[in-house]
Amino acid sequence: MRICVVGAGAIGGLLAAKLSLAGNEVTVVDQGVHLKAIQDNGLKLVWEDGSEHVAQLNAVAGVAEAGPQDLVILSLKAHFLDQVARDIDALFDEDTMVLTTQNGIPWWYFQRHGGPHDGQKLDSLDPTGLLTRHIPAERIIGCVVYPAAAVTEPGVIHHVEGDRFPLGELDGCMSERVQSVHDVLEDAGFRSRVLDDIRSEIWLKAWGNLSFNPISALTHATLVDICEFAETRELAATMMQEAQTIAEKLGVTFRHTIEKRIEGAASVGKHKTSMLQDVEHGRSLETEALIGAVLEIGRVTGTQAPAIQAVYACVKLLNKVMLLERAGVQLSAVS
Repeated sequence: MRICVVGAGAIGGLLAAKLSLAGNEVTVVDQGVHLKAIQDNGLKLVWEDGSEHVAQLNAVAGVAEAGPQDLVILSLKAHFLDQVARDIDALFDEDTMVLTTQNGIPWWYFQRHGGPHDGQKLDSLDPTGLLTRHIPAERIIGCVVYPAAAVTEPGVIHHVEGDRFPLGELDGCMSERVQSVHDVLEDAGFRSRVLDDIRSEIWLKAWGNLSFNPISALTHATLVDICEFAETRELAATMMQEAQTIAEKLGVTFRHTIEKRIEGAASVGKHKTSMLQDVEHGRSLETEALIGAVLEIGRVTGTQAPAIQAVYACVKLLNKVMLLERAGVQLSAVS
């Protein structure tokens, strides 16, 4: 299968390396020293057991250079998607599929949703409608990412744990094409399931994204630290309950309890969330995809979420302060 992975960071690089090593024709799109390292030396994957593998694949700086694909995997963070959306049709053949792997709520959440909110645009994620216009909903397959990985140096991906990538069509149908993506992932050594309700799986993962990520960013605590500290454990549970109330108004079902979800996070141990890693590296935060979109859906469903709102305000200010610091603006100028 011809596969283009847009964004060869931790998860994109993990997918690209494994899919290439399984014999697929893989192209990655990235930038800077990471791209140069992949072009010069291949994409190195260090698996959790210490084994090392090098994938020799095509690596380019823009989607226009990659050519038409059978499958496009969008592995950029949600707030960077608009940077590739305008030119993404260069990757499309008639039947090209688009697999989305972003954390949090996806911009397409209400597309092919059915029910009273079908087609509702989420302004927090797609304010200008750019993503909706350039990435047709009919091409999209939803995906939830459970593995943890990190870019440890340019051209090197370190797999931490996990191998699950559940999938689903936006309208819940069991199509041949989603089965084909499932098979490609399984052949590459991942575990995958085709779900008839991908949105419920998205919310299950979003429970952790909307609570543990911002709390860790604000406190610099790891997952187990948050779960073992009574006050932050209670805050995370409160945020999860508010999110569950919002989601259930849309017909979402949760196959785990909040307590089980928290215990699952604690079992990961001293893991730094992606948002905390972004804070430590001075990168912009996934504020809207992880938290803002949940609040927007709360407004759509007429649901108050005061704990989520309070944490969102703090993280949004943190992101603003970090942006000003990177721009060299004195913190005293922040108002």
